[in-house]
Amino acid sequence: MKRFYLLLAAFGCAAMTWADVKLPGWMTSNMVLQQRTKVHLQATAKRGATVKISTSWDKKTVKAVADKATGAFVFDLDVPAAGGPFTLTFDDGRKLVLENVMAGEVWFCSGQSNMEMPVKGWGMVNNYEQEVANANHPLVRLFQVKKVVAHTPQTEVPLGHTQGWAVCSPEMVAEFSAAAYFFAREVSEKLGIAVGVVNSSWGGTPAESWVSLDRLQGVMGFESHAKRLFATGFDEEKIKQLYQEERAEWMKETFIKDEGFEKGNMDKALWAATDLNESSWGRMQQPVLWKNTKELKDFDGIVWMRREVEIPASLAGKDLKLNLGAIDDEDITYWNGERVGMTSGWNANREYKVSGRLVKAGRNVLTIRINDTGGDGGLYKEAKDFHLAAGTTNISLAGEWSWRKSLDAASIQNPKGMTEPVQPSSAWYPAGLYNSMVAPFLTMPVRGFLWYQGCSNVGRAVQYESLFQTLILDWQARFNKNSEVAAYPKPQPQNERRRWMQSTESKALPFYFVQLANYLQRKDLQPESGWAALREAQRKALRLDGVGMMVNIDIGMANDIHPKNKQEVGRRLALLALNRTYGREEPCSAPEYLQMQVAEGKARLSFLPALGADRLAENDDIKGFTVSGPDHKWHVAKAYTEGNGQFVWRVVVECPEVPHPVAVRYAWADNPECNLQTVTGLPVGPFRTDDWDDIK
Repeated sequence: MKRFYLLLAAFGCAAMTWADVKLPGWMTSNMVLQQRTKVHLQATAKRGATVKISTSWDKKTVKAVADKATGAFVFDLDVPAAGGPFTLTFDDGRKLVLENVMAGEVWFCSGQSNMEMPVKGWGMVNNYEQEVANANHPLVRLFQVKKVVAHTPQTEVPLGHTQGWAVCSPEMVAEFSAAAYFFAREVSEKLGIAVGVVNSSWGGTPAESWVSLDRLQGVMGFESHAKRLFATGFDEEKIKQLYQEERAEWMKETFIKDEGFEKGNMDKALWAATDLNESSWGRMQQPVLWKNTKELKDFDGIVWMRREVEIPASLAGKDLKLNLGAIDDEDITYWNGERVGMTSGWNANREYKVSGRLVKAGRNVLTIRINDTGGDGGLYKEAKDFHLAAGTTNISLAGEWSWRKSLDAASIQNPKGMTEPVQPSSAWYPAGLYNSMVAPFLTMPVRGFLWYQGCSNVGRAVQYESLFQTLILDWQARFNKNSEVAAYPKPQPQNERRRWMQSTESKALPFYFVQLANYLQRKDLQPESGWAALREAQRKALRLDGVGMMVNIDIGMANDIHPKNKQEVGRRLALLALNRTYGREEPCSAPEYLQMQVAEGKARLSFLPALGADRLAENDDIKGFTVSGPDHKWHVAKAYTEGNGQFVWRVVVECPEVPHPVAVRYAWADNPECNLQTVTGLPVGPFRTDDWDDIK
């Protein structure tokens, strides 16, 4: 029985829930209200009823009258300084009581899988069993948002497994965002107050899903789609029709680029012809996910696959059923050069009929054109699900297939700049997650945002630069519009420089993000790295007010896109908040590259000691620098710090093969070896001194 009551408290069940009062969905028992805030809110009650609102922190009761037609009423809350627990009571004849309410700090956390990654669950962070067992932190409160897609901004809050606000406990934290939890734990312990984190994230999603359509229509590559979506009036049938039209346009452009087709005609597939000479094609065992192969491990895009199928005379002229299992993500399938089926969806089962008129005794050719839009790619499921059937006769299709690349993901993009159209029900749909998983929280006062996303936009770095900054400005402008949040009372700065920096601090809501971690195969030289380009696009957001970047380039994993050391991610995010939002003196970042001077064959790089940045650690063997001369050819460089003690703010880069250095890059690879850091161990982020137009 005791456990039953504890679970009731943990899940935020409000007392006497039969009351007619309905509050914004983010208001539940166990919540954290942003401290020192004046909030103006709307709720509903029994139509025409007088609603009494009582707050235990000041022992006051105010009244509001619900509209006779709609039941709507408005009310104000004056949230005190950090403290609690409090109760908040609404009475329209029946009482609704929110219990165990705290005044403290609230952060809205979002992104894709590395923000979603739970402490235990599928994530399994470092030492997760002990982390879960020790997760008893009454001052930390967790709010999980359910995954939902919508085409217009919603007000209903989708509740995840915490069912509203929950007190941090082993039961609640196991499936909660590790990055958000470790951040909240650190900040709560350092400030000694309640910290609430909302986890609104969805693995694999691109940034465009999280931006409002109003702002997205001004971003390169989304203008046309946004205009056409507005024109539908958000009628669901018209939205589906729009998708079909956009997809047809995109496929037409893609097919024209594909050498496997004759003039872009999918029904004239040159690479599906029975007499094709495929001696130059590769060979690969099937079924297999591309990530598990050497040849296609890191490939996203279009691959054609072929194999010969020997048909006995007894089956000639008979209809056959082709069982291909699932194909990640899209396929067009041919039998003896004629199209027999096509399907979109990585988890959709493929079963196609092969007409008897196409079935010959002896040699037949099966061809599959596979488009992997991102992620694993390829044919998968078990070999037993991969066969040809005719009555009780099965012919296995497992074994060696021929294969050939056609187009990589970057080459598939529509010439108009649009990304590949996605189904309206997909989490990738532009603005779809903003509408359902962000908009319902706009009335909730917050201190700021934590963001961890970018993997799904790799390959579109130029577009991401504008897209990401649009997202930041969008959220900063929309949150807290119905509330007045007082600045956190900061301690007096200990030095004049910090005093000056704080006097010029932004009034914008803090937005702290995690730069992409190192990932994939390690290479010393990789000027074409898409991951490095995306990191640069992220870094450029630092030009915006209130934005801070947590560098993650040293704790990634080559073979896992989900690094397990989320404790350090949370700690470094907390350092940003503690220093820049809460005024603590502890350093929170490394200095940023400022300028380069060249003399006597050496490039000297100066770094900017920004707010919260510590000096560089002395190092006479810095890894990760590359240098280029006027020929634009890159070479691994020797690098070392210059200066000593508190004056280490410069790095010298040189290379015998480059007597006249023109450009320098640092940590410019998918998974660079790099070790430039501050005396407190915070890594310097990737950067380049050039602006050469080779970044996609």
